[in-house]
Amino acid sequence: MSMRSRFISRRAVLGGALAAAAIPLTARGQEGRDPANQEPTDVRIRIGFNKLTLTATLFDNPTARDLVSMLPLNLTIEDYGRNEKIVHLPRKLTEEGSGPFENEQPGDLCYFKPWGNLALFYADYRWNGLIRLGRFDNGFEPLLVRGEYPVRIERI
Repeated sequence: MSMRSRFISRRAVLGGALAAAAIPLTARGQEGRDPANQEPTDVRIRIGFNKLTLTATLFDNPTARDLVSMLPLNLTIEDYGRNEKIVHLPRKLTEEGSGPFENEQPGDLCYFKPWGNLALFYADYRWNGLIRLGRFDNGFEPLLVRGEYPVRIERI
């Protein structure tokens, strides 16, 4: 074996070891940050329906930024189950950087990945296929009004 082939072999081994060590860090980065730990941004949205208004402060994640890129929107808000209202979006949002979160609570604004809709929670729920986008600023009482209404969502 020549000196050069031993050098390449050592270099290949060292390179492989470094790559193997970096894989867990890369995989962790692709999972994204825990949305429960994200800091709120200065981006706020207004959701208006049935002469009622909610405002929400969004978190800093790719899905929330994608939602903002679509605004303003005129859609329909409707009841779903006994704990949320939903809004069907014109297209699915990016799921980049999403990951499971804890401490679910009423007042969360989320994106439901399987259906591509917004989920506005006014009662307890459990995480299942959701990306948390933000929180309502001053309560969520307007969500308690039952029914289906035209809704406008805009950045403020």
